[in-house]
Amino acid sequence: MLLGALLLSLVTVESGGWFLTRVVRGMVPANALQKTFFRAGHAHAAVLLVLSVAVIPLLDTVELPLALDLVGRFGIPLAALLMPAGFFLSVLGREPERPGRALVLLWIGAGSLTLGLAAAGAGLLGAGIAQLS
Repeated sequence: MLLGALLLSLVTVESGGWFLTRVVRGMVPANALQKTFFRAGHAHAAVLLVLSVAVIPLLDTVELPLALDLVGRFGIPLAALLMPAGFFLSVLGREPERPGRALVLLWIGAGSLTLGLAAAGAGLLGAGIAQLS
């Protein structure tokens, strides 16, 4: 179910790409900061969703402690929501000169990504080492 939801989430990233084409053609007013953050948010959403779709099936191949499995399984998809939200929401409004408070979502997402990658990587590595014994 999670993989299906993540794949369907990529459809929203597609619509974000359409929005970006409107921004760069000048059909949606945006200053340089907004354009940069919109691009970064869009890119992070796509890459992190695809990374999630790649990592989750790998976790299905090993038996991990529940906490490690949950952090590895949900940390990356959570980052795929939080990091783009931080980029997009922090530059809402007319002509912002700098990112707003919502930028904290970017850093919370980065923490979630780090924990998710570390848990998945350590869990897979540990399971692989255990199979060598």
